[in-house]
Amino acid sequence: MNLFKTLPVMPVQASERAFWHDLLFFTITGLSVIFTILVFLLILRLATTYRQGSPADRRNPVYHSLKIESLLIGVPLVLGLAIFVWASLGFVNYRKTPEKAMEIFVVGKQWMWHLQHMNGVRENNELHVPVDTPIKLTMISQDVIHAMYLPEFRAQYHVVPGRYTDLNFTATRIGKYKMLCNMYCGTQHSEMVGLVHVMSKGDFAKWMENNANRYQDKPLTMAAAGAQTWKDLGCGNCHGQKDTLRGPSLYGIFGTRRTFSDGSSKVADNDYLRESILTPWLLLTRGYEASMPAYKGQITEERVLALVEYMKTLTAEPGGEKAAAIEPGFETSRPTSSPQNSTDVANRRASAPAMQQEQGATRE
Repeated sequence: MNLFKTLPVMPVQASERAFWHDLLFFTITGLSVIFTILVFLLILRLATTYRQGSPADRRNPVYHSLKIESLLIGVPLVLGLAIFVWASLGFVNYRKTPEKAMEIFVVGKQWMWHLQHMNGVRENNELHVPVDTPIKLTMISQDVIHAMYLPEFRAQYHVVPGRYTDLNFTATRIGKYKMLCNMYCGTQHSEMVGLVHVMSKGDFAKWMENNANRYQDKPLTMAAAGAQTWKDLGCGNCHGQKDTLRGPSLYGIFGTRRTFSDGSSKVADNDYLRESILTPWLLLTRGYEASMPAYKGQITEERVLALVEYMKTLTAEPGGEKAAAIEPGFETSRPTSSPQNSTDVANRRASAPAMQQEQGATRE
């Protein structure tokens, strides 16, 4: 086992099937080497013994030997059948998806991997999975035939257009491993690479709670956590420092009386802010329609509590001007030189038009 783990020509074994895959591979390779050497030695012995001019006795040549025929046919036959059964059982087990496997959807396209978790978290050319947890990749191609290849997991399967295929594995070692395309798919095929991040179950849970952002700072207070949620959800796109056609300003809202479209009114307390986040259509602010998405079932109660605490810090300045106590709007105080993963970049690119529109509206 140690030989398999340390052999420099083989990728490290990082899945539950890697050892058995390597054992079968080296068994077949070993048998091939042994029989090649035997055949070579027999040829060398016969060529030397019966070379031209040698004094070997050629008077009683053997034309038939049942023992030799049985040996030459029987041994390879038994070994071949054993290898066939071994490999078949391994393949059947390889294609059997474990129950309660964590399913992740994969789209292959020239020349990148797009992955999405069941809770909506998306990744590009990166995949985060917990250790010792069965993973099922449901895959499809957007253009040409690709092949998802995870060498350290000894896993590979085709990704084809118009049909779902699946690949499963259980990572057993924490670390970073290669994610490749093993089917030539165009001029930039060699650039279709990514990384699989195998994390401890605790770190993976934190990664998910952190909105799949490894570089997001851990908030120290509820208001700071709420500010992060405010930015993540893009609340500042509609609820700026002033009322806009898209939404009323929430600066200084806590403790004020709100008037609704049905003529009723209510003081903006914790319950009102919570209901406005989860089911905003129940109490529409007068002059606005039900255009805000409901977040009921979309975010946790912890994030709602933090968001409410942050909204309390959005205070109005004297003279009618309003300002935020903590990182207003969608602007970020994070240094631009901080490392970002593909999810961060994709999110920022997707939000860029809204940010530009908001900034333009503010200047006007």
